[in-house]
Amino acid sequence: MSINATLFVQAIVFAILVWFTMKFVWPPIAVALDERAEKIAHGLKAAEHARIELSNAHKHVEVELAKTRNEAANRIADAEHRASVILDEARARATEEANKIIAAAKAEAEQAMLKGREALRDQVAVLAVKGAEQILRKEVNASVHADLLSRLKTEL
Repeated sequence: MSINATLFVQAIVFAILVWFTMKFVWPPIAVALDERAEKIAHGLKAAEHARIELSNAHKHVEVELAKTRNEAANRIADAEHRASVILDEARARATEEANKIIAAAKAEAEQAMLKGREALRDQVAVLAVKGAEQILRKEVNASVHADLLSRLKTEL
């Protein structure tokens, strides 16, 4: 065969190969490439969406942490206030109780002082009677002179 015929047959075989490739091989490859591109685009969109959701979640977490910190600070402040109030109340009760104890002690001391005065009056009356007895050198009857002794007590 001549070179022209070989070249012509090769051109026809090449054209058939191109036609066969375009008809049967290329469409599945193009579909696979398109599906792959679509999956990649979908994955990129999902990644972007997840990044945005993560960013929103971080913002939400920061807001919640700030709220929690504020609530904790408020609770601490309330607890400190309550402790201060309780401490003030305890001090007031302690002061009141101390005042009651002091008043009771003063009343008891007053009672003891009155009893002591009364005992002293009795002793002075007895001493006065003894002194008068010794001065007069005669015995004085206490039952006879009880009125005199009671007046003497009240004067002392």
